[in-house]
Amino acid sequence: MLKEKIEKILLSVQKPSRYIGGEVGSVIKDKSKIDVRFAFCFPDTYDIGMSHLGMKILYSLINERENYWCERVFAPAEDFEQLMRDNNIPLYGLESLDPLTEFDFIGFTMQYELSYTNVLNMLDLAGIPVYARDRGDSLNNIVCAGGPCVCNPEPLADFFDLFILGEGEEVNLELMDLYLEHKKKGSNRYEFLKEASQIQGIYVPMFYNFEYNEDGTISSLTVSEGAPETVKKRIIKDFDKVYYPDNFVVPFTEIVHDRASVEVLRGCIRGCRFCQAGFIYRPFREKSTDTICAQTKALCENTGYDEVSLASLSTSDHSEINNMLSKLIDYTESERINLSLPSLRVDNFSEELLEKIKKVRKSGLTFAPEAGTQRLRDVINKNVSEEELMNTCRISFEGGYSSVKLYFMMGLPTETDEDIVGMAELAQRVVDLYYSIENRPKGRGVQVSISTATFVPKPFTPFQFEPQDTRAEIERKQKLLVDSVKTKKIKVSWHDPDVSILEAVLAKGDRRLCDVIYTAWKKGCKFDSWSEYYKFDKWMEAFEECGVAPEFYANRKIGYDEILPWDHLDYYISKEFFVRENKTAHNAVTTPHCRNKCSACGVTKHTGGKCFA
Repeated sequence: MLKEKIEKILLSVQKPSRYIGGEVGSVIKDKSKIDVRFAFCFPDTYDIGMSHLGMKILYSLINERENYWCERVFAPAEDFEQLMRDNNIPLYGLESLDPLTEFDFIGFTMQYELSYTNVLNMLDLAGIPVYARDRGDSLNNIVCAGGPCVCNPEPLADFFDLFILGEGEEVNLELMDLYLEHKKKGSNRYEFLKEASQIQGIYVPMFYNFEYNEDGTISSLTVSEGAPETVKKRIIKDFDKVYYPDNFVVPFTEIVHDRASVEVLRGCIRGCRFCQAGFIYRPFREKSTDTICAQTKALCENTGYDEVSLASLSTSDHSEINNMLSKLIDYTESERINLSLPSLRVDNFSEELLEKIKKVRKSGLTFAPEAGTQRLRDVINKNVSEEELMNTCRISFEGGYSSVKLYFMMGLPTETDEDIVGMAELAQRVVDLYYSIENRPKGRGVQVSISTATFVPKPFTPFQFEPQDTRAEIERKQKLLVDSVKTKKIKVSWHDPDVSILEAVLAKGDRRLCDVIYTAWKKGCKFDSWSEYYKFDKWMEAFEECGVAPEFYANRKIGYDEILPWDHLDYYISKEFFVRENKTAHNAVTTPHCRNKCSACGVTKHTGGKCFA
């Protein structure tokens, strides 16, 4: 029995409660009454995975069906993994403590490219063949994945039986229903996958074959077994009535986001040209204020959490933001619940909104101008002016705040040294503004933080055609930024460019990267998003041994007419739109957001001639 083996070693590891289950809100079922078992796998630690909203939604949704059982699975930390291997303990589901080999579906959520090696490690730890081709004809252990990274699943194609594109609330159950039919008929894996490929949103990579030109670009794609030429993502049309759980599993141990979370809208109206999420989650849909308030109340009452966060890409774009916050604050204040808000946009920030925020947030405010000059903000379609930023900072300082964090990206298309220096100059103008305000907070100095991330070109964005800066160029720009700061009132931080380089390669890669990922994993690569585990040199060895040049994917300008690894996947935004927006970007011209003017991105063709914005 696995339980006895696990309990013997638990006190030898950090945070043993990660590995034993039994939390309040977890779902336990009678296995004899279950027809289909789904292992929901998060390829990172319990602390991170238990913070993920998508897992909470689909876990509860599947478990609403009496004859289906969804269990949670997380990547064990290094100390527990070693003990598992030493004691022949396979990876298991937290609810039943059964090995993953006893599950029908092994489903991963792919949130970040640097978790890919963890997928291989988890499959290996479970005793499931890493390559899909090695799993035989048996219908059990269907390895699948969803999440934002599967908008380009090709670097993972050799490891998965199928991918789920788009939103999972409907398609996951359709897939499980089909599986149950085939299970009762005694079908094999191939027969199930062939029919599964006919479900909208299901991509079965074995039915798609790529050929390549001598220069490494894709020459053709052939499709077999009647699979669709183009796989369309799934969306939920009536977002206000979509399933949402009224209870979450409450962990024993502290997790990264240890609170209730309510999704207030999905999609984005903005069209920032660097932002993949803003495009792949279109169309824009929002929940009504009444629905949001009801779900907030239900979650807080059922879980006992004293903090709730509002989840979205841009909460302040909700059409009833002020009314919504007023009603939520009335409830949260009366129940002594803390309301957590995400980063805010400077172009719809008002004194009225600040007064509401002051009731729920006591620390500094965070804004994302993204670029240091107006020219570059126009290139990326940020649609935020310096005047709006300064007005927002003025409102904040006059309202009692003395700390501001500014997010920027480094290495954006068309970026010059003037744009880098512009970050420091903009931060300096914020400092100067603080001291020009007579009714600023007394007795406190201002603190402005500049946080920079290296730009990563992503699929399904207007910048998918752009190269990433080399490591040497990023390091040069980082030094230039630091040298441009002239006061201790401004602090600068940045991300490791080596991490961003690998992220870019994996984001825009094709199937030739499958063997690179496998080779890197065999060399000990895992938890690549954790600085203490990241082995950039081992990754470079893997690329060299597999005869693959990372520069081909990260540092090369892609032609508009080139066949891309994700061109056969339809996320409702046309390639023609991305080409048009890329050209517009190089002219430093902005595109209005969706509420101001439709930019003909392609969504309306799939939504009955109208957008949900």
